[in-house]
Amino acid sequence: MKVLLSFTLSLAVVAGAVDGIGADEVIRPISQRFATDNDETPDFRKHIVPLLSRLGCNGRACHGSFQGQGGFRLSLFGYDFKMDHENLTSGDEPRVNLDKPEDSLFIQKPTMVEIHEGGERYEPGSWEHKVFLAWVKNGAKSVTKETPEFVRLDVSPSEIIFGSEGQTEQMKVVAVWSDGSREDVTDMSRFQTNNDTVADISATGLVTAGEPGDTHVVVFYDNGVVPIPVMRPVSKLAGANYPKVQTPTEIDRLVVQKLQKMGVVPSEVASDTEFLRRVRLDMTGTLPSAAEVREFLADPSPDKRSRKIDELLETPAYAAWWTTRLCDITGNSDDQLNNITPVRSAASQNWYDWIYKRVADNTPYDELAAGLVMANGRDSGESFQDYCREMSEIYFSKSDKSFADRESMPHYWARRNFRTAEDRAIGFAYTFLGLRIQCAQCHKHPFDQWTQDDFKAFTGFFTHTRFGQNPESRDDYNKMIKDLGLKDLRGNEQRRKIQELVQDGKIVPISELFTTAVKPQPKSNPNSKRKPRNNRNNAGSRTASVLGGDEMALENFDDPRQPLMDWLRQSDNPYFARAFVNRVWAGYFNVGIVEPPDDLSLANPPSNAPLLDYLTEGFIASGYDMKWVHRTIANSHTYQRSWKPNETNQFDEKNFSHAIPRRIPAEVAVDALTLATASDEAAQEWHDSLDGRAIAIPGAGRRSRGGNNYALTIFGRSIRESNCDCDRSMDASLLQTVFMQNDAELLNMIENRRGWLGQVAKELKLSPPGADLAKVRADKAKADRIRKNVDRLKSKIAEFKKAGNDAAAKKLTDQLTGFRKQLAKLGPTDNADDTSRRDDKVANANWDKIVDEAFLRTLSRLPSEEEQNRSREFVANAENSLDGIRDLLWALLNTKEFIVNH
Repeated sequence: MKVLLSFTLSLAVVAGAVDGIGADEVIRPISQRFATDNDETPDFRKHIVPLLSRLGCNGRACHGSFQGQGGFRLSLFGYDFKMDHENLTSGDEPRVNLDKPEDSLFIQKPTMVEIHEGGERYEPGSWEHKVFLAWVKNGAKSVTKETPEFVRLDVSPSEIIFGSEGQTEQMKVVAVWSDGSREDVTDMSRFQTNNDTVADISATGLVTAGEPGDTHVVVFYDNGVVPIPVMRPVSKLAGANYPKVQTPTEIDRLVVQKLQKMGVVPSEVASDTEFLRRVRLDMTGTLPSAAEVREFLADPSPDKRSRKIDELLETPAYAAWWTTRLCDITGNSDDQLNNITPVRSAASQNWYDWIYKRVADNTPYDELAAGLVMANGRDSGESFQDYCREMSEIYFSKSDKSFADRESMPHYWARRNFRTAEDRAIGFAYTFLGLRIQCAQCHKHPFDQWTQDDFKAFTGFFTHTRFGQNPESRDDYNKMIKDLGLKDLRGNEQRRKIQELVQDGKIVPISELFTTAVKPQPKSNPNSKRKPRNNRNNAGSRTASVLGGDEMALENFDDPRQPLMDWLRQSDNPYFARAFVNRVWAGYFNVGIVEPPDDLSLANPPSNAPLLDYLTEGFIASGYDMKWVHRTIANSHTYQRSWKPNETNQFDEKNFSHAIPRRIPAEVAVDALTLATASDEAAQEWHDSLDGRAIAIPGAGRRSRGGNNYALTIFGRSIRESNCDCDRSMDASLLQTVFMQNDAELLNMIENRRGWLGQVAKELKLSPPGADLAKVRADKAKADRIRKNVDRLKSKIAEFKKAGNDAAAKKLTDQLTGFRKQLAKLGPTDNADDTSRRDDKVANANWDKIVDEAFLRTLSRLPSEEEQNRSREFVANAENSLDGIRDLLWALLNTKEFIVNH
């Protein structure tokens, strides 16, 4: 099996010796060996291609572009050795001249002996010049079967901690090959820094300290990509000067271990109200009710936080919210599921229900994934007739059966944007591996080890699964169509009729997901003149490879997807479990340990590798227990820390030394507005039920049903187009501010007679909330526009009359009459902004209690003394008491504290 590049820096030591070099000895850098004349023959893979890469010859802006430059093309980043060698040595005008090596354009252009648009890449007589010339003089040989395979890079130092700005550290890069040889390849490696303000790195691997902070420098050579942590402490409290910090959990120990190197002291543990609001929003997508906050504050038990976490993990809201998050990354989109079920829009609900049941039951994550990856239309042993009967009963309008009880979720494979093998490979990698492999579809991945060959081999798993009419059931399908009288119907007409029949309780034909097994390659007939098919049969690819694995024959498996699922479940799989725990972590901290959470590339290393390793290993050891991940994270001091920073951690956004205030997700925001403005009774019902909850809307996209789609859109709900985490937006926008301040939907929530304002009006014996403020204000705005048109028309009519153009004046007069009729229908609007009920005022209400309630239901805390005094004075002095309460509620909803989790 190919060697998978580890996330750590070292693997087992390769034994053996080459050409008298001991296993632990390192061959000197080629720059030293060719500083003078040398009769050594450089190796095309070890030396020539890496050197071309370091010099930029095969970069995007040069010969690595798809069209090449100057009639000469190299593979991007130089990992197609065969193509590169052919382009250098073959053709009418090869770049390599074996007869006169010094005249090779390959050598003359980079030294500017011949005009070169890329300028001089190295000087004549330099060691680079001597390396290239020696390779040509010795026959310009390509990679052969005897060429050793690349194993790994050993980079030293493995971590850099600087003390002051301007300090330097030289990197040393050693390539290890399958024959046991070890060579210093520092001079042929490429380097990059992930943050040049913290650490800069030269082309020769010299790292220079910048501002305080932490980052990684990344080393590239051949197929190796190795990140090295670089830190410069932000305070004098680093190392031995670090204060004592409690670390009650392993998460806390690993986080503080990194913070100690940085001189960052974590914030204090948050208050009970901060913790309750945060964990409620993160874990269940739900604001705590006012009663829940009061109850939690009154509980003196030292274990009340851990008990609250356990309680929340058993709520329907937990299952609903994390089902929604899983639907995001698996791609449950109404737009992509059109016409795959007999009942319109049922597919997204099927999908949601299926995942919800498994989240609620805490089904192991690997089993949930297997239900998607290994999905088929029919359950095991089910005939086509039984399948159609079962599915028809599910879609029957009065059915009590649920799709969630099916063994698998076939809709995952039936999406319109998941039909080609390439789209499936890319989407699968996003969802289950947290990888962005689409670059490798066309060339070597710039920040990872994946080549175009790796991508093509990986797509082999996705060519045998289809959605539609199974050829094996064609006769049964046609008979059912005929018996139902649908034979002469086509397209939408037939689909509409099938929907009517199934909702009336009839058994109808149902499209299915099916997989074709790969048949053994037939033996070739030496007498046949037909050319054998190349690596394919009518079902798709005959072979496939998991990322980083050897090629396997799919004919050895009943289901060609089985080895893919087996690979996901391997305990040493570097992506599957890691991607899940990293995404859950990001849900609680706003950033992943690897950020973005779906980019686990080697050049994008974790901010705290031991922490990610601990969570990954623990998740696997727990049997892929999803609740274990949530419980472990939420019980840590790291998660429960205050958002209030200190001098050392005020700029920390990725090392988890304090909570980062962040805008709550779209579905959570919409539900929070509803809960904050709802009556106590309605709020309690929402805590106990999912009816009407935005966090329980099944699908996404333009065709998505349920909830306030406008609000969900402007707050950045996932569009579920690509399985990328970037399909969801967490950015603030002006539209969100406008919505919160004066959108009709929000104003109607506040003014709802059955909401909290109506409840208070009843308790205080005030008249209920009055007119629909949004409509009143909209009418006023419309009336203002009409009046402007009236004034304009009056002026134009006067002009036409003065000019003697009576016909034009008559035409405009008719329009003027129409506008006046519209104004009459709107009625009086002059006082639209005066929505007070001036005859409704209470003299001696318990204003403190009402103010407390307003704060608890919006900000999940009691007001400070100053907030209490100002709010009480405002409400008590309002000309109309209910108006004062309403305005207080509106003001609290429009605070940053309401719309962010902190």
